[in-house]
Amino acid sequence: MLCGGASAARPATEETQRIAEQVKAQIEEKEGKTFDVFTAVEFKTQLVAGTNYFIKVHVGNEEFMHLRVFKSLPHENEQLSLHSYQGSKTKHDELAYF
Repeated sequence: MLCGGASAARPATEETQRIAEQVKAQIEEKEGKTFDVFTAVEFKTQLVAGTNYFIKVHVGNEEFMHLRVFKSLPHENEQLSLHSYQGSKTKHDELAYF
């Protein structure tokens, strides 16, 4: 993977699911609702001064969201940060940089 360039999309892992779950409450607060289903299905990464995770999350029925979560470098000891997200996505929407 190139520094600065996003990786190819790949199936979500246990780590990706943990990252999504750690920002779930922030998204629920912003959206004003709770999600019974919140399952990471695929992701891309981008190396910067840390790592941006672009994660496609199934939130129930045919609805999906795209999350952008920043993970700082280990020595910085910072929590994951929800940078932004996009709602109203479908299973077939490409996970792209935003």
